[in-house]
Amino acid sequence: MINRRMFTRAVGLGAGAAAVSLTGPQSLASAKGGATASPAPGGVPAPAVTPGTHTAFRTLRHVRAGVLDIAYAEAGPAHGPVVVCLHGWPYDIHSYVDVAPLLADLGYRVVVPFLRGHGGTRFLSRRTPRTAEQSAVALDIIALMDALKIEKAVLAGFDWGSRTADIIAALWPERVKALVSTGGYLITDLKAQQSPAPAAVEHNWWYQWYFATERGKKAMESVDERLALCRYVWTLVSPNWDFDDATFRRTAEAFKNPDHAAVVLFNYRWRIGLVEGDRRYSRYEAQLAARPPIGVPTITLDPALDPFTAPGDGTAYRDHFTGPYEHRTIADIGHNLPQEAPTAFAQAVVDADHL
Repeated sequence: MINRRMFTRAVGLGAGAAAVSLTGPQSLASAKGGATASPAPGGVPAPAVTPGTHTAFRTLRHVRAGVLDIAYAEAGPAHGPVVVCLHGWPYDIHSYVDVAPLLADLGYRVVVPFLRGHGGTRFLSRRTPRTAEQSAVALDIIALMDALKIEKAVLAGFDWGSRTADIIAALWPERVKALVSTGGYLITDLKAQQSPAPAAVEHNWWYQWYFATERGKKAMESVDERLALCRYVWTLVSPNWDFDDATFRRTAEAFKNPDHAAVVLFNYRWRIGLVEGDRRYSRYEAQLAARPPIGVPTITLDPALDPFTAPGDGTAYRDHFTGPYEHRTIADIGHNLPQEAPTAFAQAVVDADHL
């Protein structure tokens, strides 16, 4: 999930996010997947798709990249401009199962990897610590791009995926053509994480505190309890998403990865200072502690019904983006934006590519 400190900074900026239309001169008329409108200059309208139209990816592949054997889906022409779509927790590549064919039909090569600890992605060595610092996940994606000989790509994500894309855009901007970041600037501020947040914000993060306990650890290490917890999180953070059992089951397979519990528990415990990171990532975390700006062309998206969306129409993080920029609030949509509103998400990718 997103960084609670970014939400906290915006609490005083206004009322909670309301269901509003997308903002900006190239906005869509609706967030629910059907409507298209004028794209950014040089762009094209993304075709509309009803959420849930697709249920699987045609092509699943593996590649050795860094410390991982990464499983990933791919769609579109092999030599098209590349879009890397990054999922969050508790989700997997199926968050992009409708987005990927939309972009592929427009000529993009779409790469959707399982993050470490998810799906078919595996560590190459038993000796590699099952850590999940924010920079570790970002370096996984850099390694993936290197392994696939992708010099530069549009990066698009939500939740862990937004954070990962933000980090790559900040530290390795030469690898990023454009950025779509749901939730804005999500680079974790470890120092700020040590201070208490308003009660309403802390309430939203109940599972983070649960994971800090032995009870939470035991729940995550039990496959049945883990799946029940993940499904419950879906209902809380996407209150309008009427997903069915089959939709959850497809994604839930990714949570049966043997390293899933270790990776997820480490990530959330690390964020609040309960565990130390691997030294190999220390220099990158030091760079991220300085809150580096992002200068690549960027569109930020805020789902209006996401409990983690900060009020203020993106103003809480606007100063972190120094290049061409647009912000859009997506009406009536919760946390899993690309799966709930694939047309809106695909359009943001196209428009960001032409900012």
